[in-house]
Amino acid sequence: MSGKKHKQPSNDLHFIGLMSMASQRIPDELLRNEELIKDLEKIAKDSLLMHGVLMRTKESPNSSEVVSYAPFTLFPSPVPTILFSQALNVATHFNRLIDKVSQSPCFLEEALASTIKVDSFTAKLFNIYRQVQQEPQDMAIVLGLNRSDYMIDHADGKEALKQIEINTIAASFGGLSSQTPNVHRHILKVADLMEESKLILDNNPAAGLAKGLAMAWELYGSERAVVMFLVEEVQRNIYDHRFVENELWARNIRVIRRKFEDVSRSGYLDQNKRLFVDGQEIAVVYFRNGYMPQNYKSEQSWEARLMMERSCAVKCPDISTHLAGTKKVQQELARPGVLETFFPDEPETVIQIRATFAGLYTLDMGEEGDRNMAMALAKPDQYVLKPQREGGGNNIYGEEICRVLESLNSTERTSYILMDKIQPRSIYNYFCRNGEPVELKLCISELGVFGAYVRRGKEVLMNECVGHLLRTKSVEHADGGVAAGVALLDNPLLI
Repeated sequence: MSGKKHKQPSNDLHFIGLMSMASQRIPDELLRNEELIKDLEKIAKDSLLMHGVLMRTKESPNSSEVVSYAPFTLFPSPVPTILFSQALNVATHFNRLIDKVSQSPCFLEEALASTIKVDSFTAKLFNIYRQVQQEPQDMAIVLGLNRSDYMIDHADGKEALKQIEINTIAASFGGLSSQTPNVHRHILKVADLMEESKLILDNNPAAGLAKGLAMAWELYGSERAVVMFLVEEVQRNIYDHRFVENELWARNIRVIRRKFEDVSRSGYLDQNKRLFVDGQEIAVVYFRNGYMPQNYKSEQSWEARLMMERSCAVKCPDISTHLAGTKKVQQELARPGVLETFFPDEPETVIQIRATFAGLYTLDMGEEGDRNMAMALAKPDQYVLKPQREGGGNNIYGEEICRVLESLNSTERTSYILMDKIQPRSIYNYFCRNGEPVELKLCISELGVFGAYVRRGKEVLMNECVGHLLRTKSVEHADGGVAAGVALLDNPLLI
């Protein structure tokens, strides 16, 4: 590489030194080498295609005739080793917490009481929960596949791991992130950064997620039964699913893909509450759909959800676990003394979980909610306003917080929670997107950690951290993930 002529790219390189200082690994000289960057871009795109880090195109979202590589950072982004380890180590505690919350009807009822009065989507989910509560299954098999998302806060000059949210339904990119480490390792090797390439850890969430699904399938106890992925109409991210599917097929577990309409059309329960769809017995329903209001296109979709929840098939997640992942529950768990009720004899577990909490505030009616609303209106740049929605792109920032809060009637505000805005350190990285030239961007990263657990009755049979995901986006975007076209897949470069 030393024979190449160094050129300064036309991109904003005034602050390029900041990137090398932040990463402590990618040399400034390399980042200024325009010819090398162009070579690495070509190599990265080919490597992504070779490893199956793919998405369908916006133009043909349900066709695999034309595909492209998923958006990707040219270099891995720095993550402090101690905070990365903290995120991995707390994963099994969050698995247990979500499971305990899902088994606490009084807590869920109290936590969501105000929300379901004004948020029709959460209310419909809760109505299903109430109906299912009338038909308990003593030895029910529970499967949780979670992803807890974090940013590294740098607001007071000290770095601290802070949780953004925990996803209990359709936690994505466990498949594609299983393939990305080799891509970044290869890029670093070509760039003559051999030592740095060793800092990219092996990562295979797809295998861990499939392990949980396979255990649930085995516990169901019927070799002829299948795992059903409940999927969306538009399936640009199908290859992320396929890596998990293929892990199941490798275990000789049959997988089918169906939509809500398919379940409505051909689904039924037999006298033993076994679920059948298109004549096939369903052992596990893996929800990769059903987390947004627009996923339920008709009343038949809601009826299909209720039928699946009433069945003896394993649901991932079941309705109580789905509700345990709502923003309102997250906020209530952060109240003083609440974690202690779930871990009465485990003070160290409480300390580890609480250490990751950012400030979370209720907007319920009353003195506390009034005080928090005034706080948000006075300093909106310090907070994030969050509705009870998943899927990215829903949060509200800055002056828009004032406009939204001031437009709501007195009770509508209870459908939101308020959270401290995390202040991560920004760095520079090159962005690789389909149809666009590689571009240097000032960006921030979000670390996701996958957890999997299986419980039968009161016995926990699996509780593991099964991998991680790093997504990076330009600082110009406040919200949005990879599927939304905002964030890029990345890998942690441990420092």
